[in-house]
Amino acid sequence: MHQNIRACFTLLVFSLCSLTQSAQQLHTLNGILLAEKEPLSDALVHLKETGQSTVTDSTGKFTFANVPEGKYTVIARLLGYEELVQRIEVKPTQTSFTFRVKQADNTMQEVVVTGNLREMKKSESPVPVEIYSSKFFLKNPTPNVFEAMTMVNGVRPQLNCNVCNTGDIHINGMEGPYTMVLIDGMPIVSSLSTIYGLSGIPNSMIERVEVVKGPASSLYGSEAMAGLINIITKNPLKAPLLSADVFATSYGEVNADLGVSLKLGRNVSTLLGLNYFNLPAKWDLNKDGFTDVTLQNRFSVFNKWEFRKNEKQSSIAVRYLFEDRWGGQLNWNKSFRGSDSLYGESILTHRFELIGNTQLPVKEKINLQYSYNYHNQNSYYGVVPFMAKQHVAFTQLYWDKNWNEAHYLTTGASFRYIFYDDNTVGTKTETSEKTQNKPQHTYLPGIFSQYEFRPSEKHRLLLGLRYDYNLTHGSIFSPRLSYKWSPTKNDIIRFNFGNGYRVVNLFTEDHAALSGSREVIIAEALKPEQSYNGNINYQRHTNFRKGFMVTDVSGFYTHFVNKIIGDFDSDPNKIIYTNLKGYAVSAGATLNTEVQFDFPLRISAGITYNKVYRVDKDSTGKKYQTMQIHAPEWSGTYAVSYTFTKAQVTLDWNGQWSGPMRLPVLPNDFRPKYSPWHCLMNIQATKKFNFGLEIYAGIKNLLNFMPQNPLMRPHDPFNKTADDAETNPNGYVFDTAYNYAPLQGVRGFAGVRYNFK
Repeated sequence: MHQNIRACFTLLVFSLCSLTQSAQQLHTLNGILLAEKEPLSDALVHLKETGQSTVTDSTGKFTFANVPEGKYTVIARLLGYEELVQRIEVKPTQTSFTFRVKQADNTMQEVVVTGNLREMKKSESPVPVEIYSSKFFLKNPTPNVFEAMTMVNGVRPQLNCNVCNTGDIHINGMEGPYTMVLIDGMPIVSSLSTIYGLSGIPNSMIERVEVVKGPASSLYGSEAMAGLINIITKNPLKAPLLSADVFATSYGEVNADLGVSLKLGRNVSTLLGLNYFNLPAKWDLNKDGFTDVTLQNRFSVFNKWEFRKNEKQSSIAVRYLFEDRWGGQLNWNKSFRGSDSLYGESILTHRFELIGNTQLPVKEKINLQYSYNYHNQNSYYGVVPFMAKQHVAFTQLYWDKNWNEAHYLTTGASFRYIFYDDNTVGTKTETSEKTQNKPQHTYLPGIFSQYEFRPSEKHRLLLGLRYDYNLTHGSIFSPRLSYKWSPTKNDIIRFNFGNGYRVVNLFTEDHAALSGSREVIIAEALKPEQSYNGNINYQRHTNFRKGFMVTDVSGFYTHFVNKIIGDFDSDPNKIIYTNLKGYAVSAGATLNTEVQFDFPLRISAGITYNKVYRVDKDSTGKKYQTMQIHAPEWSGTYAVSYTFTKAQVTLDWNGQWSGPMRLPVLPNDFRPKYSPWHCLMNIQATKKFNFGLEIYAGIKNLLNFMPQNPLMRPHDPFNKTADDAETNPNGYVFDTAYNYAPLQGVRGFAGVRYNFK
């Protein structure tokens, strides 16, 4: 009897399980995402209740497996389109759905994170943020971010040495140390790495670039006085399964990018990116006996992981860079490294980066961000060695609190540590017995808070304050105020006021020019550089019969005090550092406009007027004005794209132009003190195929513009006969800093690009 009861019970359990399994039958959810009648590829689609995410393919289709019957929320996002949130019900009679999204009102609806530390629509941000997608930079292919930024109005990549091609990025005419470069919101590129770190960032790892012009120190701290450039890396979930982009130029340059993305289960995805760049050819078109362009051999590997659990996301990314570059006399090779037989500047760089972001598993929105980078530079500038190491660790914890639609608070704390050491007098200390090496250790803790008040759809007010403590400079406060007013749906006016600061690292790349006999003199207790900024921005969206136009106008004024100046001229055996007794100014206006037609034509253009100068006092107390080097008053960019739809061929014509800028000339220099007006023009044709393949070709520097006499006394780079009054009556010395445009003339390029979804 017991056996019969046991058998009945087993049969009952089996029947219940079968019924439950039948009731919970799993289905494959199929969907297609359309914008009007066209399929929308690369859109991120999220099934809220299950936590599953995927990306639409080239036909707009997506699939979710193992979905039980029931009601679900489908969320789809793609830059340039309005967010889709739609409820559906999966049942045996319906597992396939069609979703339609609307194109956003131009880029005003794109999502930005820079300026507020959280995602929000560009049109809602009280801080004006410019967005440039990875596709924007494909209109003028370059091997790195540094060169790509030439296409951004008001942002100028500036080469500071015609032999080693060191460079930095200027915003609104201000020098590179005043521009903060972030990767995924982390201060990865700073101090020592500002010289070579930018050229080592491949375009293949970029999802988009966000640019903020004007001080952003209240959120990001030191080095953001001119503005910041935030490089947002690709999301592994949205990246193609396999991607490749290889191009070569008539100069012998070869650049190769390879990317692989994988989805490992429901909540884990990863992206691996490889970049290789090589320029082995020696070019000397100006016949001065020196290489026009630095020879380079660069390799970079980038790996990013995304994790999702219970709608909480986290990511971690690592990157390693190795670069070997040199420039100099044509018959130089590595056997002459550090000797005075032949002149060469040789730089070996090893760099490691780690970037992480975690949403803590708590009810509140609390984010932990962290980063670390190691930079090792082994270099010789002629006979002068420059060996430097740098470690930068950064962590930040912040809390987002949204009480309702009208009140939003972001508050947090950060800590930054910098270790810096080199072989120069900058990191040495004198004792009564001997000279000892003394690496620099910088500790910079800070707290910040910003409150956002939105009383209505038309008004938004943001108040921010940051406090940092530096062992040398003490307490530093950085407030800011931003106000956005939208009088109509198509008009936005923004006012921004702020105070920025920069704790100066005196000893970075300047040491390449030093000898051991130079004595560093800090003539006074240095104060941090301070800036006071105000700007107004007006954005207008205009619809017309055949398309729309976006106009963006900004006026800005930045006043600097306590600017730190290194005096190399008063005493040849000393470098004397003091705060500027006067003040410095960067003021001007920018205009950007973009027109997009219903037919496949897009036109954009930008113009910047900028006056950057400092005011000092002479020995009699009279004020005098000095214009900033490498800061043209007038500059601009332009781009025209047209697509032949049936042939799937796109033509791109773009470039940048610049007015006269003051140049670093020597006493009695025969070269002009100001550069000429000039224009750099590029053209490209791209052919697309239906299976993800693209081929492209074009011409760079179509007008073949090149600077004249970039090197002073190239025949005597070691200044062995510089003191000869007969052969050198003006006392010229070898100089490499006279630059106002790339030293590459007209050149062709061709490449192939492939994306497998």
